[in-house]
Parts: sequence; C-alpha cells; structure tokens
Amino acid sequence: MNKINKKNISKESVMYLHNKFGLELLEASIFARRGITTGNDLMYYLEDDVRFTHQPFLFNGMEDAVSRISDAIDEHEKVLIFGDKDVDGVTSTAILYTYLKQQGLEVQWRLPVGEDAYGLSIEAIDDFINSTEGFGSLIITVDCGISNIKEIAYARNKGIDVIVTDHHNPPDELPDATIILDPKMEDSGYPFKDISGAAVAYKLVSALRFSKYSIYNQDICLLNAYKKPDGTFHIDCLKTRNLIQKKLYSKDFYPGETSIYNTKLPDFLSGQQIFVWNEKEVKKNLAEVFGNNIDFQVFDLEPEVSKIIPVVKGKSLSYVKDISKFAKYSEFPFDEIQGFFSIFITFIEKKQKAHFPQMEEDSLKDLQLVGIAALADIMPMSNENRIFVKNALSSINKGKTRKGIAELLARMDLAGKQITSTDLSWKMIPALNASGRMGQSNISLQLLIEENPVERNKLAEKIIELNDQRKIYVTDGEMFTAKQAAENYEKFNRKLCIVVDERINRGVTGILAAKILQKYNVPSIAITFTEDGSTAIGSMRSCRNCIATDFLDSYGDFFLNHGGHNAAAGFSFERSKLDAFLKTAFILSDKMELTEEVTSTEIDAELPAEYITPELLKTVDKFEPFGEKNPELIFMSKNLKIQDAVIVGKTERQHLKLVFDCGKYKFPAMFWGEAERLNREFRTGDRLNLIYNIGKNNFNGNTTPQMILIDVENSMK
Repeated sequence: MNKINKKNISKESVMYLHNKFGLELLEASIFARRGITTGNDLMYYLEDDVRFTHQPFLFNGMEDAVSRISDAIDEHEKVLIFGDKDVDGVTSTAILYTYLKQQGLEVQWRLPVGEDAYGLSIEAIDDFINSTEGFGSLIITVDCGISNIKEIAYARNKGIDVIVTDHHNPPDELPDATIILDPKMEDSGYPFKDISGAAVAYKLVSALRFSKYSIYNQDICLLNAYKKPDGTFHIDCLKTRNLIQKKLYSKDFYPGETSIYNTKLPDFLSGQQIFVWNEKEVKKNLAEVFGNNIDFQVFDLEPEVSKIIPVVKGKSLSYVKDISKFAKYSEFPFDEIQGFFSIFITFIEKKQKAHFPQMEEDSLKDLQLVGIAALADIMPMSNENRIFVKNALSSINKGKTRKGIAELLARMDLAGKQITSTDLSWKMIPALNASGRMGQSNISLQLLIEENPVERNKLAEKIIELNDQRKIYVTDGEMFTAKQAAENYEKFNRKLCIVVDERINRGVTGILAAKILQKYNVPSIAITFTEDGSTAIGSMRSCRNCIATDFLDSYGDFFLNHGGHNAAAGFSFERSKLDAFLKTAFILSDKMELTEEVTSTEIDAELPAEYITPELLKTVDKFEPFGEKNPELIFMSKNLKIQDAVIVGKTERQHLKLVFDCGKYKFPAMFWGEAERLNREFRTGDRLNLIYNIGKNNFNGNTTPQMILIDVENSMK
C-alpha cells in the first residue's frame, strides 16, 4: 500500500469549527486537516451566492475602463477584441464580444490561428486599421496583452487606445496601455490574484452592466449614530462609490461636547447622498450630540430595504449586523456600520437584478464560461473561483445551459446528466481546447457566439473531430520523444526535461510537456518548429516550486515572445538559437533547487465501518468543486470485509467491482484496472485496508455513492 500521512489535528480546532460554523464533526476535522480554518476561507466552501464574490470596481482601473468603453458605445467607435486561442482566451472573448455586440457597438474579434504567435501582433493591428478604413479607435485584449510592449506602443502611435485585461504574470516593464486590468499587478487593487482571464473579462462586463444603473458613480455616505452604555454617542460615516468602501470616519462624542463645525463631519458629508437606517432614531442621537439647530438631509433606507428583504423590517442595525453572513465569517468584530454597508450592497444588487432581469440572465450565462475557464486554466479551487464553478455547474444542471455549451455537451452524451467539475475538466474542456491546439481556435469561439442552432451543431461536430485528431497527435508526440525524454532527464541533472522534435504538432506541446512532467516529476519543456522551420515554438510545465515565468525571464531578451503563469508558460525564439537555449537550460538546471517530492498519500479522514454510509456524499459535496489546490477527499478504512467481487470490462486491463460489508450498509467499490489482484492478493471473504475516494454512480436517473479505490492491502496477511 502507498505510504500514507494523516495530519494530526487538535480536538479544540475541530470543536471550534463545529460550534462556530455548524459543521458536522467529520467535515470540521477534514477542514482542520486541510488547514481551512478561517472564516474567510470557509465562506467559499459553505456559500455559493455570487454576492460573496469580489466587487469589480476593486480593480483600480475599472472606472477608467468603463468610462472609455462607454464613450466607445456612445460615439459608435470601431473596436477590436483580441484574445488567446485556449479555452480561457476563447471564453474571455465570447463574454466581452457578446456584451458589446448587445450594446450596438461595431466590434470585431480576433484570435491567434495557425502559425500566429501568442498575444497581440502588429499584423492584427494593421488588419484592424485597414478593415475599419482607419477609423478603428480601441483595442481590448483579453487573456493576453500584459507582455505586448512593442505591439501596444505601435497601436498607440497609430492613435488607437488599448485596454489590457489579462491575468498572466506581469513583466518588469509594463506596456504603455491606456488602462490595464490584471489582478497579478501589485497595484491592481484586486484582493485575489488567481482568477482566470475570463473572470477578468466578466468583472469588466459586470462593471459595464452596473454602469447602466442610476447609482453608478454616485458618491454615497452611510451615516449611523447610536448611544453607547457609557453615555457617549458613536458616529460612523462610511463613504462608498460603486459598492466600494472609500473612506470611514468614526468617533465618539459626549452630548454637547463640541460644535459640529469643529469636527470633520461637514467636510466629510459635503456633496454626498446620505443614507441612514431609522431616520428618526439617528436624527435624535445627532441632536443629542450637536443640538437641534443642525438639519441633516438624509434618506431613510430601512423602509426601502424592507420591501426587498422583509426580515429586516422594523429591525435595528444591531439586528442587521448579527444576521449578516459576512459577520459570521468575519475574523474581526463586525460593527453596525459594516452591517449597514453589507445590507446596502445586497439591496442595490437585488434592485439592479429586478430592474434589469435580462442582464441578470446574461450574467448567469457568462458565469458558465467563467467556471469553465477556471477549470481549464487550472486556477486554484479556492476563494471566488469556487463560486464561479459552483454557479456554472448549477445553471448547467438546471437546464439553463449557454448556447454552444449545450450543443457540445449533447455531442458528448452529457446532455441531461448531472454534470460535475470532473466532467467539464476531463471531457468537455479538452474538446473545447482542441480547436485552438489544431490551429482553428475560431471554431470554438464561433460556437459560443453563434445564434443559428443549425450552425452551432455543425461547429460542435467539427470540434469533436478536431479533438479526436488532437488525441492522435499527443500519442504520436509521446512516441516520437519517449527515448529523448528519458535521456534528457538524466542530461539535465534530473531537475529538468526538454524534448525537441519537428514532428511534434505545435498545438500539443503543452500537453506533451505536462505528460513528461507527470512521468518524471520535474519541470518539462516540449519544443517544435513553425512550418517554414525558422522559429522554435515551445511550452513549459513546471512543478516543485520552480516558477515557469521566472525560468524563462532568466534568459533575458532571448525570446521573440514569452509569458504565462507560475506552472505553465509558452515561448518562441529563432531556430538558430536552439543550441544556445539548450546550453543555457543546462546551466540553469544545475542551479535549480526543486522542493522535495511528495511521496505519501495525504489522508483526509480515517473512517470506521459504521461511518461508511450514503451520507458521505453530503460531506463530499461540501468540498466540491475539486481541482487545483483542492484535490478530491481521500479516506482510509481498515479491516473491511469483501462481501462480493466481480471482474468487469472488456479491455485488456479489466476492473474489479467489489462490495464491502460495512454493517448496516453494503458499500460498492470500483478498483479500476486491478482485476488481476483478485485471488492473487485477496478473495471474497477477506478483509482489506483501503485508501479511497467517494464517487457517484449515476444510473437510470439515480445517484448512489461508491468507493473509488486508490490502493488496498490484505489485512489478514
């Protein structure tokens, strides 16, 4: 059996999570073992409402971006959206293009196809200028642009504004773009760095949708005044704009202590719309402090909020604060002004949804693409990425699937089935990615924006064909490079593996690098060449704390272009520099300090037989969606008796279907590809120690739990 590790946790930490957040003891112990113990982290596991995602105007450049695009809409400018060819780039482009098209904007889109390099190109800029007869005035990049210094300077010199929306690691020198929205920039203002390019595009579109609402760009002050037990009065003033807290003024006063004009309040409140909760009470308290001669012009929000959120009717802000879910998850004391601000945001968002119901429907369709992009680009399944994916799965499973996605799911025999993040990651996303890998990225984008259902069906069929071709290219690439990979793993100090072969299809270099990484557990690079042979094209996949972009950056100005993430990057360089690339890689590999390999299986919980019940599915669902930095739950159980064992499957490597006697329940299990172990290592009636996941078996519309065995040992030997 695999070497296992079950992290020790304290009873106190488990009971804290159980008591504070109402978690079952098993759930609490798993969260504690995974180090998910703060309210801010737990919130994204226990909640799924989009209200718990970050506000788009937290991006420092968002107001400027909305203003520039709104001007383009008003002035009927000609706009180009330039994206990337992978799933993240295609979905980003689809989200922004669909919205701008709905606004009546004359908008074009373009993705890299064929031999096109990653990122905005001079050729694309010139084509945009020529196609608009010189009237093209705005380019918006999605999922790219942060490294396109030369190209953006060229566009600006041609009189074209450029808005960069990206999520890749920024270089030391940033492009001179009109506006940049990238959460990985140090001064982005956005609190979570690891969102996809599609999420950035979605935040931009969300901000544009909000700009249609009357409260957009309005300076608002939330004012509260209450008497404290010691007889002083506490006054809070919170300035907000576009649902973002801008400034807070808080101070205690004794009655009649000072004139209001000796305080900061007049300047703080000047030019603001002032909202209060229970106008009569607030004005009474203010009069106690500053006298009756001050007339505060305020608007009482409580009656309006009560129409939409009836539970707060006639209640105090203290009550509002206490029932706030944000208060439940806050690591710090949640005071009345924070409760006021929280319910103010909820109220405004509900009003906006009611006022613009079509926008709300469109936003939910966009979230499907954001969730798909998060999984496709291997974003960590933490923070708001979890809510993106949850909402994507929820709307798809409710039959509200976005056009294009619906046709593709149907072609994969997934229509009408309960879709999981695993289905998206292992079935749909590779197919959607295939067109870009095969040099025909336009097909996936056309599928997502095409209005004609007949055409969408044709496009979905073509994508399936391209995916089948992609699988062949991957198999061929593995065959071409297997011997070279083994030799180069040794050559590069067992710290790096590089394969170079002109027969590798350039669309699968990333997949091939990933497969080599999986085999050798070191950063890996796969390189091929353009059709004319002049340019080397490569992909890097990294692990063990080697940052892919840092590795490539160490080459200086060697590349024609390069960029990416910590774990995945791409590059190109002149073929004549290949020997220099390999020599430098050898020197760098010698200096690499990779973190130690993890050789043990991390156990989330050890379950005795009586705990193995269908209720385990509820525990598993708490941790869905699984993905990067949130692997599937792994359980361990000892001494379980095999009640039944059947060999299934017609392939060369057959599977085992087992049933274990767990007392009240007889629990089914699948052991994939391990049929040969039956009767050799164990037989019916034996008792086994197990390591396993809990999966779902969907049959005839019914969902039942089953173990997916990872490893076993006979406990009777």
